[in-house]
Amino acid sequence: MMLSRFRTDYYGCLPARGDALFEPTDAIVCADGPVRSLVELALAPEHRRGHGALYAGLNQGRVDVGRLRRALVSVPLPRAADGRLVLAVDISPWLRPDADTAPDRCFCHTYGYGENKHLMIPGWPYSVVAALEAGRTSWTAILDAVRLAPGTDVAAVTTAQIREVIERLVASGQWTDGDPDVLVVVDAGYDAPRLAHLLADLPVEILGRTRSDRVMRRPTPARVYDPKGGRPPKHGGEFVFGQPGTWGAEQVVTVTDTRLYGKATAQAWDRLHPRLTRRAAWIERSAELPIIEGTVIRLEVSYLPSGAEPKPVWLWWSKTGATSADVDRCWQAFLRRFDVEHTFRMMKQTLGWTAPRLRSSEAADRCTWLVIAAHTQLRLARPLVQDLRHPWEKPAPPDRLTPARVRRGFRNIRPTAASPAGAPKPSRPGPGRPPGTRNRHRATRHDVGRVLATDQPYQRPTHHKVDTKPQRIS
Repeated sequence: MMLSRFRTDYYGCLPARGDALFEPTDAIVCADGPVRSLVELALAPEHRRGHGALYAGLNQGRVDVGRLRRALVSVPLPRAADGRLVLAVDISPWLRPDADTAPDRCFCHTYGYGENKHLMIPGWPYSVVAALEAGRTSWTAILDAVRLAPGTDVAAVTTAQIREVIERLVASGQWTDGDPDVLVVVDAGYDAPRLAHLLADLPVEILGRTRSDRVMRRPTPARVYDPKGGRPPKHGGEFVFGQPGTWGAEQVVTVTDTRLYGKATAQAWDRLHPRLTRRAAWIERSAELPIIEGTVIRLEVSYLPSGAEPKPVWLWWSKTGATSADVDRCWQAFLRRFDVEHTFRMMKQTLGWTAPRLRSSEAADRCTWLVIAAHTQLRLARPLVQDLRHPWEKPAPPDRLTPARVRRGFRNIRPTAASPAGAPKPSRPGPGRPPGTRNRHRATRHDVGRVLATDQPYQRPTHHKVDTKPQRIS
């Protein structure tokens, strides 16, 4: 059974305090309700050790991350209708605004209450790569997670992360020669053309959303003799997203009737590229700046399920010569990218990913991998569990069960799955700090860093004036 095999491989990825790390994972997937605190996992019947062993496992244990990553790609993965692997990359923060003694915190971009309200809250941002599933489902297969350290170049980390995931997929036989290229879907926060340029040697396609105020350039026009001389142009005419007069005739137009969005109209323009300048990520490039051509897709729907006014969505695909099938596949894959948001909500609100108040960032990494292993076990147990639905819920076939409904029945199939963790040994708690004595070892306070768009150190802009005059205090 694939579930038993993964549980055995997962236990082998825990070289230090493996029993103390394996049993909390079982408690996460077998708990009756949402995991709201770490210590409550010690009360679950699947957790046979005390709460001290639980904290000791997270703080002093060890996870063989490389072996666990290989185990995640060795299990069956979801694929699109044409057999293609579709990966989504996104960042989810573990917010720690009041943890002044927690190191490696960064300002994480979050959305607050209200319209267009953006907040920067200290925490640990994690870049997650997940395989998307076709059809009406919210399941994803998490393949990798990397914590972004302060001062990290997000694009460089994402490029290295995608490259390593693709290499593991090839090594495990999930992708072989002759298979369709892996489609990587990113949101507007990523530079899709830069990712496509850095991953051009891999069998991947990059699909990313772009802002509605972007300006693209058409292909380089044919060189014509000019008696006045001068350098021939490198870029063609402008394609301004906000000015329909610059669009010209589209190469492909598709119209599809959808269940949630009504009529979806997609227009595609071929061989458009951004005009790069020597700034930001390209500032230290000594060679000539490349021309990264792709296909621009404009998606417009009739209405949104929320009732809000729909706005056009602009996408950039790293391939050219798109057909009608390619355009429909691209915008449908982008809509499937929002399943990652459901996965993050499941990990945080139900599996308790960010519930522990851990001080060490290394312990947070171990907790992250425990939750990823728990989510993977739920996905593998989907065809095995019995649907324990509530009286107000409709019956559903095994392939349509939600992660929460699979979790209700996981406790019943756990005895039939492999459980390599050993029985706990009797122990006695330590004496602790003597009563009446103060803690003389104060924890170190750490400043909050920044996650930058480039690998350059943060510098205050020149237009930000700093008043250096002494202030008079009355």
